[in-house]
Amino acid sequence: MDATPTSKFQRLYTGRLWSVLDWNQLTAFWQRIDPAAGWYIVAPGVPRAPTSPSSQVDAATVANFIDRIDTLLRAEHRESYCGIVYANDLENPLLIKIFDPNNLGSSCGSSKNPPGPGWIMSRLPPEGLEAARPAPAGRQRWWRELFPDS
Repeated sequence: MDATPTSKFQRLYTGRLWSVLDWNQLTAFWQRIDPAAGWYIVAPGVPRAPTSPSSQVDAATVANFIDRIDTLLRAEHRESYCGIVYANDLENPLLIKIFDPNNLGSSCGSSKNPPGPGWIMSRLPPEGLEAARPAPAGRQRWWRELFPDS
């Protein structure tokens, strides 16, 4: 039996999220994100050192991440819809889950073992995000390009 999430981060992480359904909605969603709002960015299954995954990143890094992840999603999720970015609030999110287009399975949770998100943006310190397995080597390289000190 799973314990009830006690931290605000875990309640958001396991709670109800809203999907960014189409590509135009994703464009508008990214424009509402304030890069200077104090974001944490993590990729479960990809080590990130020496910076702790619980360290906020600066506004330039957030803006760069948004640009790079948007490019990756549009290039690799070859569908007419988005549907792989989720947030607790589409207008002013505290938590954003981004699913990897190359590891979707059933991200909507209808599977017994749905895949976890490939990337998480949070305005709360992330915790308890151990990945079931390491990210693929290509994703680890992509992450190291974004965070060279990893």
